[in-house]
Amino acid sequence: MRTTSPKLHTAHHTANEQAELRCRTALELKDRGEYEAASKAMLPIWKGIGSWPDTKGLSDAVAAQVFFTTGIITGWLGGSSEGKLVNEHARDLLTESITLFEALHDSRKVAETRAELAQCYWRAGDNDTARIWLAAALERLTTGGPAHANALLVLSSVEWAESHYKEVLRILSENALLFERIKNHTIKGTYHNQLGITLRVIGSASKKRIEYFNRAIEEYHAADQEFKLAKHVVFRAHVKNNISYVLRELRSFQEAHRYLEQARRLFKRARDKVRMAQVNDSRAQLFIAEGKYAEAEHHARSAARTFERAGRQCFFAEALVDQGIALARMREPQRAQFMFQQAIEVAHQAGSLNRAGLAALTMIEEIDLLPLELQSVAFEQAKEWLTSSEDTHIRRRLKAARSKSAARPESKSQPVDVPQFLFNKHYDLEDEVLKFERGLISETLAKVGGKITHAAKILGVTHDYLAYTIKSKHPDLLKERTPIRRRPRRKKTSRAK
Repeated sequence: MRTTSPKLHTAHHTANEQAELRCRTALELKDRGEYEAASKAMLPIWKGIGSWPDTKGLSDAVAAQVFFTTGIITGWLGGSSEGKLVNEHARDLLTESITLFEALHDSRKVAETRAELAQCYWRAGDNDTARIWLAAALERLTTGGPAHANALLVLSSVEWAESHYKEVLRILSENALLFERIKNHTIKGTYHNQLGITLRVIGSASKKRIEYFNRAIEEYHAADQEFKLAKHVVFRAHVKNNISYVLRELRSFQEAHRYLEQARRLFKRARDKVRMAQVNDSRAQLFIAEGKYAEAEHHARSAARTFERAGRQCFFAEALVDQGIALARMREPQRAQFMFQQAIEVAHQAGSLNRAGLAALTMIEEIDLLPLELQSVAFEQAKEWLTSSEDTHIRRRLKAARSKSAARPESKSQPVDVPQFLFNKHYDLEDEVLKFERGLISETLAKVGGKITHAAKILGVTHDYLAYTIKSKHPDLLKERTPIRRRPRRKKTSRAK
């Protein structure tokens, strides 16, 4: 994949013209998935991720476009890298762009930038904030065109993340004519791909599943043709990954593996570690369907590590759930429970309550010997967090889980402390050692009537060491020991000379 900066002839251009040319070129490269080349096209104005563009000498309008372009490229680079702070830097650049466009009273560019900013929040799993930015963007983007289409695609991604599949289908179907008129092959391909994954999920819970699956595959092929025209290697790999899901549903496992291998090769060619991890997670799900749980656990664990490093919290939570399923079916319930509870915590902290609910529901389904109180609270929270889900399959799962879960005790009718019940407990080793030491000393003093000498013998330490430990580390135990007796000083006798 080409990553060198294209040769730009800027010798006879003004500074503003050079910057505008670099921005146009960078965005064209971004639409082909050549993110590193897009970054290099901005040299020397911008030196890449982590840096602030040099807009000295540029007009305010061009400077705003430079921040807009570098923000978009940073966001896409962050989506394919393992740097947690990249997405935050993208938001900073786009926010600066909005400030400049607002000062210029360019409301359309403000709206376009807000949609890009929403995509950054979606990547981080903050769907509520993404919706706020998208609502503001779509208020102004009402006349069609690539910016309007892009905002609708981001909105469909947000609704998809919340399992609002019928809403996604409505957004895409009602705007079919808009996408048909778009000339940008990347946007059109993304539309067909998004429609394909929506039809696949709706079809999996429908009596007409084969009909839905066939329609999904048609949309995937249409997406592949558009991405081929756009020369977008990364998005073509996504399509192949998505086709494998349909083949998995049809239990065509061998063919599904072939598509995943094609996707992996394309992502590797693009040097996209995060999306290679997505293939690993897809392969984990495929291995689970085949009953090959050790292989599934290995691939899910590998994917989870990459997503965690990249700060892709929603993907991280999903990989943890897959790892938990594999471990549960390998008869390792304690490790499985740890993974499910970590997934709940990660998704909850990212603001993706839908994913937190799915993790809690899956934990109930996969682990039979959960502590009764944990099982009860997990069910109640799953029901609450998934209440807005339109997925009939999820509703059936909740109904089945109800009979497996005990009703919440009356004493717990007050609001539940979710972290206390559902998250893994975190420990400070030094504090835990001190607590244990204190308890052991207190118990021993009680046995010997508070006598330090006797307690020290039982504990295998010296009198002075135990006395010092109580005084310096556990002063509250001083009242449990016998009073300290001061020996009278001996009088000095003078020698006769």
